[in-house]
Amino acid sequence: MASDETSAKKTVADKIVRAVLGAPKQINDPHIFHKISLIPVLAWIGLGADGLSSSSYGPEEAYLALGQHTYLAIMLGIATAMTVFIISYAYSRIIEHFPHGGGGYIVATHMLGEKAGVISGSALLVDYVLTITLSIAACVDALFSYLPLSFHHIKVPVACALCLLLIILNIRGVKESIVIMTPIFVVFVVTHLLMLLDGIFTHTDKFVPLVHNFHTGIHQDMASMGIVGIVLLFLRAYSLGGGTYTGIEAVSNGLQIMREPRVHTGKRTMVYMAGSLAFTAGTLFLCYALLNVKAVEGKTLNAVIADNLFADWGMGKFIAFITIFSEGALLMVAAQTGFVDGPRVMANMAVDSWFPHRFAALSERLTMRNGIVLMGGSAIALLIYTHGSVAALVVMYSINVFVTFSLSQLGMSRLYVRRRHEDPQWMRHLSVHLVGLILCVTILVITVLEKFVEGGWITLLITSIVIAGCYLIRKHYQAVRKGIADLDNTLNFPSAGPVNTAPLKQTDLTAIQLVSSYSGFGIHTLLSILTTFPGIYKNIVFVSVAVVDSGSFKGAEDLQKLENSVKTDLEKYVELARKLGIAADYRMEVGTDVVDGSMQLCKKIVAKYPPSIVFTGQITFRLEKFYYRMLHNETAFAIQRRLQWDGITTVILPIRMRI
Repeated sequence: MASDETSAKKTVADKIVRAVLGAPKQINDPHIFHKISLIPVLAWIGLGADGLSSSSYGPEEAYLALGQHTYLAIMLGIATAMTVFIISYAYSRIIEHFPHGGGGYIVATHMLGEKAGVISGSALLVDYVLTITLSIAACVDALFSYLPLSFHHIKVPVACALCLLLIILNIRGVKESIVIMTPIFVVFVVTHLLMLLDGIFTHTDKFVPLVHNFHTGIHQDMASMGIVGIVLLFLRAYSLGGGTYTGIEAVSNGLQIMREPRVHTGKRTMVYMAGSLAFTAGTLFLCYALLNVKAVEGKTLNAVIADNLFADWGMGKFIAFITIFSEGALLMVAAQTGFVDGPRVMANMAVDSWFPHRFAALSERLTMRNGIVLMGGSAIALLIYTHGSVAALVVMYSINVFVTFSLSQLGMSRLYVRRRHEDPQWMRHLSVHLVGLILCVTILVITVLEKFVEGGWITLLITSIVIAGCYLIRKHYQAVRKGIADLDNTLNFPSAGPVNTAPLKQTDLTAIQLVSSYSGFGIHTLLSILTTFPGIYKNIVFVSVAVVDSGSFKGAEDLQKLENSVKTDLEKYVELARKLGIAADYRMEVGTDVVDGSMQLCKKIVAKYPPSIVFTGQITFRLEKFYYRMLHNETAFAIQRRLQWDGITTVILPIRMRI
């Protein structure tokens, strides 16, 4: 009775989880990549929204930095648009040369070495957490622009709630979350296009006075501060508006989720994003100057513009509200980029052993759930720490992205220098990356110097801690890898005796051994079974789950390679066991969860060979430190608990690591 109640509760719980998080994806579906991949328009919405939404705070920060010298806004608009196109073109070249995605981390690793790679990757991870945090904080600021100041004390709780909502949506699946947010993106584009075109075409009479003010301002400032002072003022404002460019790399990082042909889809998405961002940001600067916008407490500059421009329209207040509401909502869509690309960078680093390997794992919904939860949790912590202050977050945000930008441009410059004898157009491509490098380094240096004391040091400190953590993790994994390799050197296989070619008998006692790759670890476990229980087991069945993670989930060919590799390793185990005189066979499955996959296979084997016991190995350390459980997934214990609950005896054999 109690068992029935438990089953009913589990069923209800499962239904709730499925309703919230969505149904599992079928990894064996031949059309799975087509179903979850993004066409250019959806990629523009999901990844380009970060760039487009940055027009909500980047131009404002740059414009306010001008102080009384607002005549320079026109030049800022031109410089911003040109910078967008230069950096976007440079990243289009990265898409061509690194079609499997990864962006700055992959470029820096391959072109500048592992040290540059881990710096770029760590900076990217912190940057994507800040992408989520800043986008949500700016979203809340925009939404609260039309609420009384008495409500502003609940900004942070609202921001945290929005972050939790995005965590749930992204665990459901990237494409699903983007489709849900598409209407928000469309409303933003339509309303802001109306606002910007209205700002230009209804104020054409102010163009001549604007040019006159520019000349007057230049002459006055030349007399008071000189050309050097004007240049420094302009560079400071230009650099503090660096948040405008922060979403550009997202497209090159997210190539893995794009529709084939990925390079074509990625480059077209980059064109959409660059064109929309350059137009929006550049035109905003022009509108700021034409309307001579001043800051208003509790409102963003874009909200001030919307109120001003739509004041004479029918239902003008409502249209202005919808415009800024869509801006705030789009900022929430922009936070999506951090949830899409952040876990992907984390997974790339996990594959290279800079991060715990579990962050490369895919959930049953083919999302990187561990990375999504970590990114979202970190963003909530930052929202609470900064009290949702956009000004503080912009300072923290703009530093790291230009660390990655600079390393990426340096890496691509080195690539074209190396290829100067092969590529006849190497100089043209090199010049683009050198210009991008100069712009990015300039913005980075000025931002660090200008904002270090105001909060920039926090970003540098957090990034340094992440880098140090990466080195500690890598050092541990290298020691474990060396320990496993040493097992190969210490094992001596008996060669005497005939090879057992007999088929497995259902009546014989069977050992089921869970294995991964063909290595000293698995061989040591096999010999432990045979020496601990000599002559007991006549059959042995090797079980392996071809785990699909972010490193292998790139296309149908990669999945086939993974399956073939696991099959080859299993055949080696079978051959070894038969040489040792044991009748052997293997079973395998392709999936995202090694525990569920192993359980299903073991149940089928036990049903066919009833007298069976499951064996698996588990790394045991001399002195286990508190963080080892995060670095090693405890899979053996999870499988043992679930199989024993089903009445299947499971034995864990310790494999000692002397580290």
